[in-house]
Amino acid sequence: MHAAPDRLRARYARTEWGLFVAALGLSLVGAVLVWSATHDTVGAALAIRHLINAAIGMTLALILVALDVRWLRAGAAWIYLGGVAGLLLVLSPVGQTVNGSRSWLFLPGGFSLQPAELAKIGLVIGLAMILAEGRDPLRPPTWREVVVAWVLAAVPVGLILLQPDLGSALVLGMLTIGMVAASGASWRWTVAALSGTVAAVVAAVSIPLLDPYQVARLLAFADPALDPQGIGYQTRQVRLAIGSGGWSGTGLGQGPQTQGGFIPFQYTDFIFSVAGEELGFLGAVGLVLLLGFLVVRALLVGVRCEDPFGRLVAIGVGAWLGFQIFENVGMNLGLMPVTGLPLPFLSYGGSSMLACWLAVGLVACAQHRER
Repeated sequence: MHAAPDRLRARYARTEWGLFVAALGLSLVGAVLVWSATHDTVGAALAIRHLINAAIGMTLALILVALDVRWLRAGAAWIYLGGVAGLLLVLSPVGQTVNGSRSWLFLPGGFSLQPAELAKIGLVIGLAMILAEGRDPLRPPTWREVVVAWVLAAVPVGLILLQPDLGSALVLGMLTIGMVAASGASWRWTVAALSGTVAAVVAAVSIPLLDPYQVARLLAFADPALDPQGIGYQTRQVRLAIGSGGWSGTGLGQGPQTQGGFIPFQYTDFIFSVAGEELGFLGAVGLVLLLGFLVVRALLVGVRCEDPFGRLVAIGVGAWLGFQIFENVGMNLGLMPVTGLPLPFLSYGGSSMLACWLAVGLVACAQHRER
């Protein structure tokens, strides 16, 4: 009668706790950075909410560790459909527009939810089911299976572009490319997918499917003078803040750009600039290394996983977090266009924090193969 508790203890003992330690460390540092960027205007309110969001997410991730991966596999279709349903709901009259994008659901108690974040979870699990189930793991997927996988991805990507939210759509596209490539599909599919992603971005700008302010973000990346009072000004202030931090930074609560309020939405999209200014080059590099450790550990879990479904789940999470980190840090440094993607675990945002912690829990769940 002690078999179930013993099995559960063994599962927790074998779990990749490095992922949890790294995610917890990043969440705590994120709370400090959010406090530094907002304490002059709202006190510690946002930092406390950041910690509450992290605590809720970590609790759900720990619950996922105890979940048999076969239950996850069995519910894959429903989880995917739940993510799509959230995206449809946000496009209905229930959805709310914030900063030009109809991406939010306002919940009772002053809470809000961004379904695009949870759609990432649904797509990772749905793609793993399509690409791994019902075939010999040594046989690469057929072209029909790959086409079904891309159709599966096209639905949430299309719905997110209708909001419009280019950043989240790109994340879904890149995690799909990573999972299809990891499934053993021909490299030609990867090349075709990358070409299709580029074509979709060009089409979204040209039609234009995006809002004018989003198009301005992309165009200002090539020439900041096109929007000197808007995104051009913002990105200049971000680079100025990061550059002024020097090696060791100005100290928490001491950054002139951060404390002067020169950078709009600094506690969300541009939280990395707070680290660059107040923690300096060494602090910012330390955060990048910790974020990189998180991605590498997720990918290593995928490589070592014996179960094809679990392997693709872990690799999908690694591709998702890896691209989102690259895009956010890149847009802070002026190396990538601004797309509004948060920095995992560090940026303020309940939906993003919840999705990132659930992603850690998914990797831990996928790690264990029940016999």
